Amino acid sequence: MFDFVRNNTKIMMGLLFLLIIPSFVMFGLDGYSRFKDQGAVVAHVDGNKINQSDWDNAHKREIERIRAQMPNVDSKLFDSPEARYATLDRMVREQVLVAAAKKLQLTTSDARLARELQQNPAILSLRGPDGKLDMERYRQLVGSQGMSPEMFEAQVRNDLSTRQVMQGLQNSAFTSQAQSDAALNAYFQRRDVQIQRFTPAEFLSKVQVSEDDVKAYYQSNSASFKSQESAEIEYLVLDVEAVRQNITVNEADLKTYYEQNVQKMAAKEERRASHILINAPKDASAADKQKAKTKAQELLDQVRKKPAAFAELAKQNSQDPGSASKGGDLEFFPRGAMVKPFEDAAFALKKSEISEVIESDFGYHIILLTDIKTPKTKSFEEMRPEMEADLKKQQAQRKFAELAETFTNGVYEQAESLKPVADRLKLTVQKASQVTRNPGQGIKGPLANPKFLQALFSEDATQKRRNTEAVEIAPSTLAAGHVVSYTPAATRPLADVKDQVRKQLEQERASAMAREQGKARLTAWKANADGAHLGTSMVLSRDQAQNQLPALVDAALRINTATLPAWTGVDLGDQGYAVIRVNKVLARELDSKEKALQAQQQYTQLWAAAEAQAYLAQLKQLLKVEIVVPKPNKATGKGETVSKNS
Repeated sequence: MFDFVRNNTKIMMGLLFLLIIPSFVMFGLDGYSRFKDQGAVVAHVDGNKINQSDWDNAHKREIERIRAQMPNVDSKLFDSPEARYATLDRMVREQVLVAAAKKLQLTTSDARLARELQQNPAILSLRGPDGKLDMERYRQLVGSQGMSPEMFEAQVRNDLSTRQVMQGLQNSAFTSQAQSDAALNAYFQRRDVQIQRFTPAEFLSKVQVSEDDVKAYYQSNSASFKSQESAEIEYLVLDVEAVRQNITVNEADLKTYYEQNVQKMAAKEERRASHILINAPKDASAADKQKAKTKAQELLDQVRKKPAAFAELAKQNSQDPGSASKGGDLEFFPRGAMVKPFEDAAFALKKSEISEVIESDFGYHIILLTDIKTPKTKSFEEMRPEMEADLKKQQAQRKFAELAETFTNGVYEQAESLKPVADRLKLTVQKASQVTRNPGQGIKGPLANPKFLQALFSEDATQKRRNTEAVEIAPSTLAAGHVVSYTPAATRPLADVKDQVRKQLEQERASAMAREQGKARLTAWKANADGAHLGTSMVLSRDQAQNQLPALVDAALRINTATLPAWTGVDLGDQGYAVIRVNKVLARELDSKEKALQAQQQYTQLWAAAEAQAYLAQLKQLLKVEIVVPKPNKATGKGETVSKNS
């Protein structure tokens, strides 16, 4: 199809002219503006719109980011209305901060930007021994994120500017000792409690379940007994390694490569030197530097008069702790191992020569070149294996780039089958059965890649049986799949899940019995505390949970203790029921002043976060923020209207 367009440009231009011009006449430019609309507006921030397509794309990027960090996480978690709404809320917050930064005229200077980039660990690793940034590797780094260096730096500048909106508020947060003590003493209060658990396991033997009960429970809860959707698939993988294995390097290319790279591929020359160092740091005063230089010059004069005494003078005078005891010997080193002034001087000397006084960031050096190790140039045959590997790798990368385009276009244009692309590129069509949207343990390769699985289980692939798009599952690795047969999620027959149904029903009834028994005991023990039979007394607090369930700890610390003993019951769901009695209220325990100070600092951080949230809410009002779509209601599964400026 693409070849037809390229070869028949004039015909295509004529057709487009006939189609476009009448539509301009009938609908006008405004119609084309509507055509370019990116979907319904879902939010407003300071007069700007967030469209449905913006939201969808942002949520997709968020899913890919989380999947990259946690490959085995269930993708269905991201399909929930709550997860999607959280993405929209984050988008609104980011736009609020951008708008606020503009209105407050918060900008980032070139110097501040440079300082931020210099502190970035990823960029720092791209600096060579001379401290210069490798621009080619820098472009590759930001290019992997889909940006040019200019785009990346603009993004960092924007982030630094928006960060200033909240930074001042958060950094200036302050709480007094009295405030933090009042809050923390209440939060970390300890309570002497007794707990009595009523677990379903205690009642399982008393549960009676008939066949009719099993059948009725199965019919009422059929959604709980569904099988996973699955597919039988075919797939292709194009990677640079497969391309490399099919490449044969010819002799002429090898010889040319040898002639061009023999010096680069040969072992590097190394030099051995001894030195005498007189320290003079960069930040030393001019007087101190001159004093150090004078001393170095005096030592140089002594060395020139008596070269054989170099080692002894180094032991007595050198201020390099690593080499002084060895007579200044630094052993063999290649280029790039030493600071540049030292290296330049050492590699300019002949064997047994002594340098002038050389200044570096460390101070002043006197260098004696003691040996030169010049490697033998390898022959063509000696270097053949290394050259073949290098050339194959280079040619494979170039070839992969060409084949990747053919692969991507082919699986799209001939979407009914992978065979045409496989034949054209000499790839093997691989097969897999019982493939599920969420891979099990031990699955590797394409069938463990969330992006590839998402494409496989799209409606286009499962219903229309079209090839998936070419998906990049790893660097220089593409995969495409074709669904041969698809089995949707379906309720499994009762005969297949009968034991599971019975067990689940028995568990539910045992839990209900435990709950009823617990409530009855709670009522009786409240009326007659002396007759209560509870567990051993223990001290509970939020930071000393004593291996108790969070729900129990929370309930124990929420009981009104105006009258002691205080009682409460806790429904633990499928884990039964618990009765709690609070006997005493104990003050917060402080192990040390250090821990008390740490707790106050944490409280101040929480206070700062609360102030930041309040400030953000005020900014939303000032910038007239409105989220148009309803906020999901977890309890009902339906949306609830979100008020303006929420």
